[in-house]
Amino acid sequence: MATRAQWISGARPRTFPAAVAPVLVGTGAAVGLGAVRPGRALAALVVALALQIGVNYANDYSDGIRGTDDDRVGPFRLTGSRAAAPHAVRRAAFAAFGAAAVTGLALVAASGTWWLVAVGAASILAAWYYTGGSRPYGYSGLGEVFVFVFFGLVAVLGTTYTQALAVDLPTLAGAVGTGALACAILVANNLRDAPTDEVAGKRTLAVRLGRHRTRLFYAGLILVSAGAVVAAAVSRRSWSPLLGLVALPAAVPPLRAVLGGAEGLRLLPVLKDTGRLELLFALALGLGLAL
Repeated sequence: MATRAQWISGARPRTFPAAVAPVLVGTGAAVGLGAVRPGRALAALVVALALQIGVNYANDYSDGIRGTDDDRVGPFRLTGSRAAAPHAVRRAAFAAFGAAAVTGLALVAASGTWWLVAVGAASILAAWYYTGGSRPYGYSGLGEVFVFVFFGLVAVLGTTYTQALAVDLPTLAGAVGTGALACAILVANNLRDAPTDEVAGKRTLAVRLGRHRTRLFYAGLILVSAGAVVAAAVSRRSWSPLLGLVALPAAVPPLRAVLGGAEGLRLLPVLKDTGRLELLFALALGLGLAL
């Protein structure tokens, strides 16, 4: 039976910045649009974190029962290590999705944005079928698309809209930058796992592109996030969104490791460093949009 520490590890806390960051950027944008809704911001945070935990447990379960996790160099896997029964991990995933759904419904009711129920349902379905079902799209190299759309565009714009009932071009630019860095976290993860994924038949984007082009793609995503900050400043005609650029020095260590050819266990710090980069980016850009 898995210990509490193993369940926490299985939730993969190093990926949590991908859930927290869009709420920070979206809330900062909402403040900039004249809305201050702490309760709705907190609800959006709960939804994002629950979805992140849910997709992590769902991936653990689906990859585990397929045997994809039998030989991994990355974080601890509950199912693949046989520390927890597959049905228990699946239940944990569904419990997290349920928490996201209930909190999301409360947020929708508070804001009156009932059409977002469909968006929330799509988010949960996309989280499950990333590695679940008979034809998981994460096994076809489309995981980055899911992350960009749901942990970038949907999360940022949804957070802003449920608070301000409006979005603008600077918010959209912030969503693009946040989504790019969320993708960078996944790219770092898939670059580390590329050798074992290829053997297991999991054709992630890193496997399809090859390791050299995947490293360039990672660097490109960092550049996109910087460009998004500039676009936010230009569209707002204000210097304040440029505060997002103060996070860029935090990109140096992971970029050095990725472009320097780090493999396997040497890529583990890149996941943590990229998460830290996204969190700093969101804090700085969220403040800039609020101003």
